[in-house]
Amino acid sequence: MFDFSAVRAIRTDEEHEAALRELRPLFEADPDPASEEGARLDALALLIEHYEEGRWPIAKASPLEVLKFMMEQNDRTQADLSALLNSRSRASEILSGKRELTLDQIRLLAREWHIPAAALIGELEPA
Repeated sequence: MFDFSAVRAIRTDEEHEAALRELRPLFEADPDPASEEGARLDALALLIEHYEEGRWPIAKASPLEVLKFMMEQNDRTQADLSALLNSRSRASEILSGKRELTLDQIRLLAREWHIPAAALIGELEPA
């Protein structure tokens, strides 16, 4: 049986570093999840994740930020967006933040550029 009395919350960067050092060999060993080592790995991973989420939170991206990021990552330009939307002015208004994406535009971007629709309506939480 796993001894949970040895598991503690991570409260400092030093404890975080120590937990990462302890986690690495467990992770590399890939223990059976039902084993004591597997339970230790799961517990440490959860504690580390909890500490990191509180210590270094990731801000939620706006739909416009998602669109711009995906365009940059895929070497797409405002002209590409204009062609997709069949409107230079619409693309300009969207990218300048003057106009939000419509549901039809979100569907089009999801289908054609493979951008998750949830990210374009602001419902996708960071990973």
